[in-house]
Amino acid sequence: MTAGTALDDLKRRRREWAPWLAVVEAVLRETGGPVWDAAVPAGADLGAGAPGAKAAAPHPTVPLLAGAAVALQASSVRRFFERLIRIASLGESSKMATLRGALDADLDALVLFNASLCQDSVPVKDAAAASGSDAEALQAVTALLSVPFLHACRRRFASSIGESWVQGYCPVCGSWPAFAEVRGIERSRSFRCGRCGGEWHARALYCPYCDMTDHDELAALLPEKADVPGAIDACNRCRGYVKTFTRLQGCEPGAVMLEDLASVELDIAALEHGYARPAGAGHALDVRVADKAATRRFFAWKS
Repeated sequence: MTAGTALDDLKRRRREWAPWLAVVEAVLRETGGPVWDAAVPAGADLGAGAPGAKAAAPHPTVPLLAGAAVALQASSVRRFFERLIRIASLGESSKMATLRGALDADLDALVLFNASLCQDSVPVKDAAAASGSDAEALQAVTALLSVPFLHACRRRFASSIGESWVQGYCPVCGSWPAFAEVRGIERSRSFRCGRCGGEWHARALYCPYCDMTDHDELAALLPEKADVPGAIDACNRCRGYVKTFTRLQGCEPGAVMLEDLASVELDIAALEHGYARPAGAGHALDVRVADKAATRRFFAWKS
């Protein structure tokens, strides 16, 4: 399924989500922006697990962006952040309406971008307190701030990810999977990332969160309603779960976030049975984000 088709389907089926889907649509439109492709780190700026890095890990368990140095145009990040805030604050939700204060609070967009990349909620809570914004609302918008950059990273690095990557978290950005896809007649299994849109090999009878492989500890929940696609693969040790869809081919990268949203009935069912997705990232990134313009000024002065 394409991103456009998935978005149109959600708009039709979930009219009450229109204000939030407007934010998501703005993010998806931004994913092809050249400013994000230009910011993708390479070579020595990448983390230890990345191809071309100075100190490649002997056993690849480190996401490509872990420890990376990222130089971005602060002005571009600021404009994108403000655009998302304006769109989000137009909704009827009282929590989202509080985000208008973030436009006048002179928040550091690069700090929030860094928090978005690393899935660190502490700077976002501090920014919410400083601006009088609702913390949950600001966290929801900030979580999307780094998505266009992460899609650019996925485009650059996708060909470098092989079958040897069998970790439960995304090889590009360290995120936990949004869902799994069982594809085609060969029933190959892949995890999909809701942040960068990436994919990687998923082992069968395996919990990505605690590495459980004992089938006696793993459970499968099927929806009671026939019109709800997919199933839930759950772990009784860590109480985590992954939504799973059987399809002929995988959805395109831009549609992963939308299909994750569209299958909220499965999330609700998992929560009702006592299962939950872990908070935060599967692997810490510890990314260093700097203003590209400031970096250029520094080196110009040094010369």
